[in-house]
Amino acid sequence: MNLQDTFFNWLQMQIVSEARPNDEAAKETLDFFAMILHEDHGVSQIELVDVTDPMKIHISYEREGVKSRQSFDRESAEKLLDDINANPIYNNQ
Repeated sequence: MNLQDTFFNWLQMQIVSEARPNDEAAKETLDFFAMILHEDHGVSQIELVDVTDPMKIHISYEREGVKSRQSFDRESAEKLLDDINANPIYNNQ
């Protein structure tokens, strides 16, 4: 999986995990993408930053000793959570 896709998948699961703290499947999936970022791409210290931007979600990370930022369209990143919340079988939390 390429780095951009892995970041996006991690971000979607981070959003779901924050919104659904009791969702163990979301937490396990978040951990899986964090492991891929670390082991396959050498990424560490990944976190959400500047969460107030209405159009973008920004993450910061370190890779090969260099601190960087990446931005993603907020609507796209939040779509998975919206889809989960819209599906009644996932709302018995």
